[in-house]
Amino acid sequence: MFRLVTILISLVPFLCWNQLDPSKKYSVNTIAFYNVENLFDTIDDPKTFDNDRTPNGKDKWTEEIYLKKSKNIAKVISEIGKDIVGTSPSIIGVCEVENKKVLIDLINNEELKNQGYGIAHFDSPDERGVDVGLLFKTNRFAPIFTKAYSLYLKRDNGETDFTRDHLLVSGYLDNELIHFIVNHWPSRSGGRMRSEKGRILAGQLNRKIIDSILSTDAKAKIINMGDFNDNPTDKSIKPTLKTVSNKSKINRNELFNPTEKLYKKGFGSYNYRGKWDMLDQFMISSELLKSSGHFFLKAGIFNEKYLINQDGKYEGYPFRSFAGGKFLDGYSDHFPIYMLLAKEL
Repeated sequence: MFRLVTILISLVPFLCWNQLDPSKKYSVNTIAFYNVENLFDTIDDPKTFDNDRTPNGKDKWTEEIYLKKSKNIAKVISEIGKDIVGTSPSIIGVCEVENKKVLIDLINNEELKNQGYGIAHFDSPDERGVDVGLLFKTNRFAPIFTKAYSLYLKRDNGETDFTRDHLLVSGYLDNELIHFIVNHWPSRSGGRMRSEKGRILAGQLNRKIIDSILSTDAKAKIINMGDFNDNPTDKSIKPTLKTVSNKSKINRNELFNPTEKLYKKGFGSYNYRGKWDMLDQFMISSELLKSSGHFFLKAGIFNEKYLINQDGKYEGYPFRSFAGGKFLDGYSDHFPIYMLLAKEL
C-alpha cells in the first residue's frame, strides 16, 4: 500500500490532484470500463446468433484466434492505471462478452491470473448473445448483492427486441459500500436518430435503478459505467440521467459525468467516419465528490500507442481485433476508460 501512496503523491503536480494532502497517506483504486469487441468463444450456442464466431462460420473463428484475442484483452486490462497505482484495476466493467466462460478464460490469462479476480455475470436475453460483466479483485472488493435488470424493446413490426441487461453489483470496496452499474445500451444501428428511442428507454431504466438505490440510502456511493452508444450531451444521457459536468454545482440526486469534459475537448473512446464519440462513460453520485471515504480523483481514456492504428485508411482509430473478414491481431474498436478513487488511510 505504501508503494501506491508514494507513486500517487509524486504525480500530484502533473495531474493536478489538488484534493490530496501531501502530509497524508492514501490508498488508490483504479476503476475501468472496456468494450472488448465481441469476445466470443468458438462454440455454437443454438439459442443465439453466434454462428459467425465459430470455426466453420463466416469469421473462421478458431480456438487459436479466440485465445489470442483473449490474451490481447488481458494485456490491456493488466496495464490500465498500472503506471499510476502500480497494479491493474480493482474493478473492471466489461461489455460484448458472450458468456461467463469467456470471462473465466480472460482472467486465467498469464497477464491476469495472479491478480485474484472474481466475476459477476448474468446471461442476458440479447439475441447475439453478448452480455455485460464485472471483474473485481477479491482482496479489494466483496460483493453482497448482484442483480440483472432486463430491458425489452419493441421493433417497428411489434416484435420484442431483446437487448443487454443492466448489471448492478453492490459490495464493499476496501470496507466501504459502493454500488456499480454496468451498461451496454442499444446500438445506433439503423441511424442515430431512428434508434434513439431505445437508448432513452435504457436511460429511464438506468435512472430507475439509481433512484431505487438513493431512495434507500440518500448518501449512496454509485458508479454508473458502460458503453451507452450515445454521447454525454445526448437526450438519453444528460436530461434522462440528470448528469452534470461541473462537480461544484451538483445536486444530491444528480450524477457527475467526468467524461463530458473530455468529449467537449474533442476526445473520444470510439471513432466513426473520422469523428470521435465518447460512447464509453462514467457517471458518479455526489457522495463520491466528498473527501470522506472513497472520493473521485480523475478520469481518463486509456489510449496507449499500441491500441491505435498507426497507418492506412484507419490511422489514428482504435486498433480493432477483427475487420474485413479477418483477424487483425488487434484489441477492440473502443478504447478503455478509467477513473481513480482515493481513500485516506
